[in-house]
Amino acid sequence: MTSIFHSGLLKDISSLLNDADDFNVIIKVGDYEYVKEFRAHSVILRARCPYFKNELSDEKSTKKNNMITFNIPNITPTVFEMVLKYIYTGELDLTNHLGENILGLLVASYELFLEELFIHVQEYLIEEQAPWVQKNFVQVLHTVFKLKDCEKIQDYCLGSICADPQPFITSKKFPSLDKDILYGLLKRDDFPVEESIIWDCLIKWGIKQTPGLGNVNGDRTKWSNSNYHALKKTLNPFIPLIRFAEFSPAEYFDKIRPYKTVIPNNIYDEIEEYYFKSVQPKTINLTPRKKIIESNLIKPKLANIITSWIERKDEKDLSVKYKFDLLYRSSRDGLNINTFRTKCNGQGRCLVLVKHPNSAKIYGGYNPLDFVNANGQNYSTTESFIFSFENSEDIQYMKISRVQGSYASYAIYEQNTQGFNFGNTLYLHSNLNIYFRNQGYYDNNINNVLDPYPSGTFVPAEIEVFKMKAS
Repeated sequence: MTSIFHSGLLKDISSLLNDADDFNVIIKVGDYEYVKEFRAHSVILRARCPYFKNELSDEKSTKKNNMITFNIPNITPTVFEMVLKYIYTGELDLTNHLGENILGLLVASYELFLEELFIHVQEYLIEEQAPWVQKNFVQVLHTVFKLKDCEKIQDYCLGSICADPQPFITSKKFPSLDKDILYGLLKRDDFPVEESIIWDCLIKWGIKQTPGLGNVNGDRTKWSNSNYHALKKTLNPFIPLIRFAEFSPAEYFDKIRPYKTVIPNNIYDEIEEYYFKSVQPKTINLTPRKKIIESNLIKPKLANIITSWIERKDEKDLSVKYKFDLLYRSSRDGLNINTFRTKCNGQGRCLVLVKHPNSAKIYGGYNPLDFVNANGQNYSTTESFIFSFENSEDIQYMKISRVQGSYASYAIYEQNTQGFNFGNTLYLHSNLNIYFRNQGYYDNNINNVLDPYPSGTFVPAEIEVFKMKAS
């Protein structure tokens, strides 16, 4: 029987990191004024790090007085200290480190061929540093797109942008985006931005990236043929990614036509044939981009806000993304109780949206249970809520009222002759009118949610119901 003494061995080897009297390697890291020397042992470096094993084996390093010296200016001392601790101890605590240093550790582990560490740091950035990553998308993207085998965090970043693209594409940094990042974004089917806005952003990006244009020559009326030719060359890889069939005729006339010369002739011919003769394009026959929610009442940004209410988290810290599958739309399916029940019963948790007929106001409710056939029965939940938006894009004056815990048993009321019913507070009556009543079941913000109609009724301009599924 073999006795195992790994813990003692690891402790003794780890102690060499801080007590390196017999070191034979000096590693100088950092550049300019911030340079630091680290002492190490070639035998440990060779055993634990493929980069150093290669450098030491091929005698590529500088050796003087039996001391081996490495200069690594592209890794900061703070980052290399983490690397060295990992090499010597197999341990790493990133809790108190800045996101920028953790990103630097990702790059360092890639350059030093530390695969185990590289995988771990990717996962840590996604799982533990998501808020920092989302605040620094451009910096992170420019970094990770230069690294091979970094698809996981690349896809995470692009997916997070797709969940809330507006701040990113309208930021001042967008025109400076690396072309590979932009290409990865535009080729995605789940980039939920109107195609005309994507086109505007692409043109701005192209102008910024093209020599002779941008700030020095931003007036298109003064461009020469060579300027247009240069812009065409810049945009050429991206033109096939644009869903030109998604533009309205007015958008085609105002946005595409002025840039006819930067679009390849065969593609532009198809665009014209589509708008003049309704012939579907062949070369650019891409499917429409998928949206988080296919709603006529709210923009995708508001769907993310509703999701954050469901999870009771900030929308930037969501651990679960949702798909919103349309079950019922009154303008499509008819404003009818039987139709509502047929399409919505038994579908699991649902989101209800209601458009007021005389304003832009949107009301709604979240049913975390199910719509079921019942003849006047209350159903208990602590997770339902009622909300309102001032319009389809409102992120400033939105309001929410949650069911009160002591009245959770009255949260959802099911009556098969009615449509949805959130505790007789917001409901679709059998007479096809929407009714508001403050029954006291939802918290004190309910009057603000229902404002300016805290008690009343109206015929809805539109009702939408979505089935919610974790994606």
